[in-house]
Amino acid sequence: MRDTSGTEMSSKRAASRSSRLSFVIAVSASALLSVVGPTHAAPAKDPLPADIPDYQAALNAVKSTDVHNTVCRFLRTALPTDGAGGPVQTIPETAEPCQGLPVFTIKDPVAMNEITPGFVAGTAKPLPSEAIKLTQLVSSLSTTVNGRNVTVMLAPTQGGGWHLVGVRDGDSDAAYAGKATLGTLVFTEPQLHGWYQLKLTTVEPLNEQARQGLGGQASVSLGDYQKLVKARYADKLPGSEYDTKGYSSGYSLQRTADDAPSSTLLLAGGSGMALALAGGATVLRRRGRASTR
Repeated sequence: MRDTSGTEMSSKRAASRSSRLSFVIAVSASALLSVVGPTHAAPAKDPLPADIPDYQAALNAVKSTDVHNTVCRFLRTALPTDGAGGPVQTIPETAEPCQGLPVFTIKDPVAMNEITPGFVAGTAKPLPSEAIKLTQLVSSLSTTVNGRNVTVMLAPTQGGGWHLVGVRDGDSDAAYAGKATLGTLVFTEPQLHGWYQLKLTTVEPLNEQARQGLGGQASVSLGDYQKLVKARYADKLPGSEYDTKGYSSGYSLQRTADDAPSSTLLLAGGSGMALALAGGATVLRRRGRASTR
C-alpha cells in the first residue's frame, strides 16, 4: 500500500501558495484601480474647475431663467447697423421673451483671462501668476438661434459668486477661451482682440490678431511678449495722460445706465460688437487698437 500522505501535504501546500498568490494579485489590482481609477466607468459628476472660484455659482447663473430670458431678449432684437458709435437703444420688455425661438441651452462658462496692468507696465515679473488674471467667465449657446450665436459674460460679484454683465453677438471669445487644456493657459490681449496660449513660459498665437501682435512669429517667450505689450500700452494705462485725455479705447455708458432700472437692457455697437447690458452694470469697451485712437 502506497503512502500518499506526502503527496497530499505537497498538494495542500501548493493550493495554499496559489490561494495566497491569488489574494496578493487581487489586492494589488484593487490598489492599482484605486490609483488610476476604473478603465471604462466615467465619474458620476465632473469635478468643478479648481482655478475658478465659486464656479457652482457661475453654473447656477448661466442655467437660471433670468439669464436665459435675457439672452432671448437679445436674440429677438435686431443689431444696430450704424456702427459702434451709434445711439444706445433699449431692448423692449416682453412677457415671454423666448416664445417662438428655437430651444437652446447656455454652455458651462469658461475662464476669460487677460494680461495684467502690472505686466504691461513692466512692474510684474514675466511669470504666469503675475502676467495673467481671471477677469470674466464667458459662455456660448448650445446651438445657433436664427443663425446667431452669442457670448454670455459673467463678472465676479462682491462678496462671492458671479452675475451677468453682458451679452455680446458672436461666440469667438468663448470659443478661444475654451481652447485651454491641462497644463496650458489661454488669455486675451483685449486691445488687439488677440488670443494667445501660454505653455509654461512660451506664448503662442491663436488668431490672426495675435500673430500680428507677435510680429508674425510663431511663438515668443513670456518675457519677450512683455516687452511687446509694454511698448504698446505702458504709456496708455489707466491714469496716464493718454487715458485722462480720453484717447483710451472705449467709451462709458455709466451715466445712461445709472439712470435706467436695473432690469433694463441696453444695446449698443454694430455688427459683431453689440452688447446687451444690465442697467448700471458695466462700462462698454470698444475692442480696437489703442495705439490708433
